[in-house]
Amino acid sequence: MLPSKRAGGGEVVLEQEGPIRSATGSVTKKARVDHVASAAATTESPTSTGNAKSTDNTTIVANNNNNHSSGNVESSIMTLGNGNSQDIDEDLHSRQLAVYGRETMRRLFASNILVSGMQGLGAEIAKNLILAGVKSVTLHDEGVVELWDLSSNFVFTEDDVGKNRALASVQKLQELNNAVVISTLTTELTKEQLSEFQAVVFTDISLEKAIEFDDYCHNHQPPIAFIKSEVRGLFGSVFCDFGPEFTVLDVDGEDPHTGIIASISNDKSALVACVDDERLEFQDGDLVVFSEVQGMSELNDGKPRKVTNARPYSFQIEEDTTNYGAYVKGGIVTQVKQPKVLNFKPLRDALKDPGDFLLSDFSKFDRPPLLHLAFQALDKFILELGRFPVTGSEEDAQKLISLVTSINDNSTDGRLEEINQKILRHFAFGARAVLNPMAAMFGGIVGQEVVKACSGKFHPLFQFFYFDSVESLPTEPLDPNDLKPLNSRYDAQISVFGSKLQKKLEDANVFMVGSGALGCEFLKNLALMGVSCHEKGKLTITDDDVIEKSNLSRQFLFRDWNIGQAKSTVAASAAALINPHLNIEALQNRASPETENVFDDPFWENLNVVINALDNVNARLYVDARCLYFQKPLLESGTLGAKCNTQMVIPHLTENYGASRDPPERQAPMCTVHSFPHNIDHCLTWARSEFEGLLEKTPTEVNAYLRNPNEYTSAMKSAGDAQAKDNLERVLECLDKERCVEFQDCITWARLKFEDYFVNRVKQLTFTFPEDATTSNGTPFWSAPKRFPCPLQFSTDDLSHLHFIMAASILRAEIFGIPVPDWVKSPKKLADAISKVIVPKFQPKEDVKIETDEKATNPLPSSVDDAIVIGELIMKLENCQKCLLPGFRMNPIQFEKDDDTNYHMDLIAGLANMRARNYGIPEVDKLKAKFIAGRIIPAIATSTAMATGLVCLELYKVLDGGHKLEDYRNSFANLALPLFSMAEPVPPKVIKHQDMRWTVWDRWILKDNPTLRELLEWLQNKGLNAYSISYGSCLLYNSMFPRHKERMGKKLVDLAREVGKAELPSYRRHFDVVVACEDDEDNDIDIPQISIYFR
Repeated sequence: MLPSKRAGGGEVVLEQEGPIRSATGSVTKKARVDHVASAAATTESPTSTGNAKSTDNTTIVANNNNNHSSGNVESSIMTLGNGNSQDIDEDLHSRQLAVYGRETMRRLFASNILVSGMQGLGAEIAKNLILAGVKSVTLHDEGVVELWDLSSNFVFTEDDVGKNRALASVQKLQELNNAVVISTLTTELTKEQLSEFQAVVFTDISLEKAIEFDDYCHNHQPPIAFIKSEVRGLFGSVFCDFGPEFTVLDVDGEDPHTGIIASISNDKSALVACVDDERLEFQDGDLVVFSEVQGMSELNDGKPRKVTNARPYSFQIEEDTTNYGAYVKGGIVTQVKQPKVLNFKPLRDALKDPGDFLLSDFSKFDRPPLLHLAFQALDKFILELGRFPVTGSEEDAQKLISLVTSINDNSTDGRLEEINQKILRHFAFGARAVLNPMAAMFGGIVGQEVVKACSGKFHPLFQFFYFDSVESLPTEPLDPNDLKPLNSRYDAQISVFGSKLQKKLEDANVFMVGSGALGCEFLKNLALMGVSCHEKGKLTITDDDVIEKSNLSRQFLFRDWNIGQAKSTVAASAAALINPHLNIEALQNRASPETENVFDDPFWENLNVVINALDNVNARLYVDARCLYFQKPLLESGTLGAKCNTQMVIPHLTENYGASRDPPERQAPMCTVHSFPHNIDHCLTWARSEFEGLLEKTPTEVNAYLRNPNEYTSAMKSAGDAQAKDNLERVLECLDKERCVEFQDCITWARLKFEDYFVNRVKQLTFTFPEDATTSNGTPFWSAPKRFPCPLQFSTDDLSHLHFIMAASILRAEIFGIPVPDWVKSPKKLADAISKVIVPKFQPKEDVKIETDEKATNPLPSSVDDAIVIGELIMKLENCQKCLLPGFRMNPIQFEKDDDTNYHMDLIAGLANMRARNYGIPEVDKLKAKFIAGRIIPAIATSTAMATGLVCLELYKVLDGGHKLEDYRNSFANLALPLFSMAEPVPPKVIKHQDMRWTVWDRWILKDNPTLRELLEWLQNKGLNAYSISYGSCLLYNSMFPRHKERMGKKLVDLAREVGKAELPSYRRHFDVVVACEDDEDNDIDIPQISIYFR
C-alpha cells in the first residue's frame, strides 16, 4: 500500500492494514463538494463526517498519516517556502503538480467519483483517477468476470472468473494509491445515489438509463458531471454533460504570456512595442495588465486592457493614451486568463442536436455523424434482441445497418445522404469486444474529463467525441471461422482480428526500451494483447534506472516497497502477474554504443518490432539509428503534461525519427544569467550553477588534488590557462580561508556568501554601471530587458534570510563532514549564531571587468600572467596541505531534486529568490523552483495512457504486415484543449539513379568477405564509380592516390584492421564503410551505407 500524506477535505479516516469487508449496509455517504465555479472562490476544502455504512458494497478506507505540527514559532523556519502544502505529498505528486498546480490538486482530493462498468474501459478510467489522487472512487458493476474480460482488464486473473467485476477489481486498484477511498456497488443503481458524487462515469449503460441519469445530474444542484463512454471493438465514443452553466477556470493550463515593454505610444489606440528577446504570444481579444511602467504610470492601475492588432513583437490596446504621461522606460505586460462558461445540453437534447463533433482525423471528416447513429442503433439492437451482434454474422450486421438507416431517415436535422455499410459491418462484428488499446486510449481521455469536471482546470470535451481505428484490421479479408472464440483470454481480441493475427502477436520478438511511465503502460497493454506470450515469442525490456517515490503517481506497476529497485525487473514481474504466459526478459543496460555487445547484431536481426518508452531525445535518436540500420519498425511516443504524440517509423514506408528535429531550446546568454537576469528562470539557472560549483565541483577538485597532489599540480601547470587558475583558486580557497572545522564556521561561510552574492556583487555592478550609465551609442545602459538591481540588507528578522543561512550552513557542514546541531532549525538560536559573524565592509573597485557581450561564452578571461599566478597558487596549496589531517577528504554533493529533506532545493530556491529580490523579479516557492531548476518534465497518467493506446493500435498493423503508408497514423493530442490530430506519416526521401531507387532505409550488403577490387567492381556494375572509401575517420581508398591501387587485392576487413585500426570483437560479423561515388557524367551520387560481412 502506498503511504498517505494527504487528506481530501478533512475527512476522518481509519488506519487499517487491509481492506474492510462488510456484507450489509449502504453506500458510503460522502460530503458534497460545491460546484467548481463556486469552489474557485475559496481555498478551503469542505469537511466530511467520513464514517461509512454500506449495503452490498465493499469499502476500503485509506490510511492517513498526516502529521500536524504544534505550530510554535520554532518550526516556522522549516515550513518557509513550501507554500502551505502540508496537505499534498509533493515528493509523490511533483510531476502531476507541475501540470495541475496545488489548487487543482486540492479540488481533486475533495472529489468523489463513480465509475460504473468495470470491464477494460472502466478499469482504465478508475486507474487513472486513483493515480491522480481523487478523494474516493466507487466502482459499480452488477455483472461477473468472464474469460472474455481478460482481453482488456488488467486487474482480472483467471481466478476471478465468476466473481463480481467490481469486487474483483477493488483490491488491486487500491494498491495504486492507499490515500484514495475505494468502494464498490454491486446492485442496480438508482438516480438518487448519484447525489453522492461530483462526477459519474458510465461505460456500459443503456441509452434509456443514461438519459434518465443524465437528466438527474444535469438538474441537480449543484450539477453532477455526467460522462458516458463506450469502447466497441475498434470504435469508441465519449459524451460529456457538466451542467447548464459550467465554469472553466483555466482553458488551456498554460502559464500567462508576458512581455517586456520597450515603448508605448501616446495615441488614441496606443501601440505597445516589446523587446525582441522573445516573440509575444498574445492574440487579438486577450486581456492584459501592465506593471512597472515608468512615465506612463496611468497604465499601472491593474485594470485589464484588450489586445488588438497583435504582432510578433508589438500590439495595440483599446485605450486613448494621448493625455497620459510620456513613456520613459520599463514595464511588464502580462496576460489575464479569463474563465469561460459552457452551457452543456442534456443527453436527450444532444442526441437530436449534437452540434459540432470533435474531429480527430481529417481523412474521416464524415465518420463522426455516422458513428453517432451507429452507437444509437447498437443500443436499439441490444434492447430488441437482448444481446450484441454476433461476430461475423451478416444477418446481425444487416439488422444494425437497417436500424442506422431508420434512425437516419427519422432525423430532422443533419440527415446523412449516404450510409457507409462497410464501416457499419466492422462496427457490428466487433461490438461486443473491449480491446485493450482502445480502453487505454479512452481511459486517458475520460480520466482527464473527470479531472476537468472536478477542478475547472482545462477545457472540457464539448460534447461528443467519436473515434475509430478500422485501419488496424488485417489487410486480408477475415474468414468468419477465424473470428470464433477459442475459450481463451484473448477471445475478445480474436473476435475483431482473428486467430491468425493473434498467433502473430504471441510469436512476436519485441524490444522495449524504457520501463518508466510509458513503459509500465506498454507492458500492461502488451500482456493483455498477448504479445510475446508464446514460447516462440519474446519481449525484452531494458532500463538502467531505479524506482523513485515520484514515479509512483503514474508508473502504476510500482509500489512504495519497490523504491530503490530496478525499474525493468519490477515492471517485468508485475506484467507477468497480469498475464502469466508473457515471455519476458528484463535487463538493466542502457541502449547505447557501449552495450552493443549485449544488443548485438543477432539480437537486432531477430526482432519484429521495437517500442520506445524513453524520456530523452539522445536515446531516441540512438534507437532510431539502430532500427534504421537493421530495418526494424520503431513505434515512438512521448508525453509532456497533458500533451502526447506518437510517431510510426516503418521500414521503407515512413521517414525515420531523426529525419526531423525540434529546434534547440533557446539558452539565455551567459552575461544575462550572471549579471542581468530579468526573469526567475535566469535566477534559478544561476542558482543551480552556483549550487553545483560550491557543493559538487569544488569539493571534487579538492579531492582530485588531495588524492595525488603532484599529478594534479603538474596537470594545472601544463594547462596554464584561466580555467586551471580558477580551479586552483577554488581549491585553495576551500582548504584555506574558507575551510570549516566546526559548525559555527559553516554559519560564518553562509553569512559571508549572502553578503557576497546579494550585497557586494550588486554594489560592484551598480558602481561599474550606475543607473544613469549609457552605452557607446548614447542609449541608456539599463534599458529593457535589463533591470537595475538593489543590494539587500541582511536581517535576522527576515525568515527567508534565516532559511538561506540554515540550508547553506547545513550543506556546507555535510561536505566537510561536520555534525549538524539540532538548534540550527531554531530561528532564535540560529540568529544568535549569525550575530557572532563579523562581516567586513565592502568597497567597490575601479576597472572591474563585467561581461556585457551576449555572445560571450567563456566567463574566465585569460591573462598573460596566468602561468605565474598558477605557480604561486601551487606553492600556497602545498603549505596549506600540511595543515590538513591525514586522509582528509571532502564529501561532494550531487544535486537531488526529489528529496525534500536534503536541503538542496531549499538552498537553490533561497539563492534564486534573494537574487530575484535584488532585481525586483517576482519570487517563487520551493515547488515552483524545483520544477524549473530540477528541469522536471510535467507528467500525468492520462496522457501516458492515451499515447500507449494509440501506439498499440499501430502495433496490430506492424505485426500483421502488408499495411500501406496511408493505413498508419502519427498522432498529436492535447487533452487540455482537448485536441486530437491523427495524420498519415511522412514518406522517406527517395534518391534515384538509373533504374534504381533507394531511401535512408536502404543498406547495401556485400557478403563473403570481399576484397577492395570486388567492392569497386560491384559498384561499377550499378553504374557507380567509387572515388573514396572510408572506415570511420580513416581513408581506406582514394582514386587520387596511386599507392592505394596496391590495396586492390586485399580483403576489406584487413584494410579496416591495418589502416583503420578497427577492433572487431568476436560478436561482430560485419563492419560498415562510407563510399563516395559519382556517375559516368561525374555527378556525385549519395548512396546508402555499405556493410561488409566478413564472417
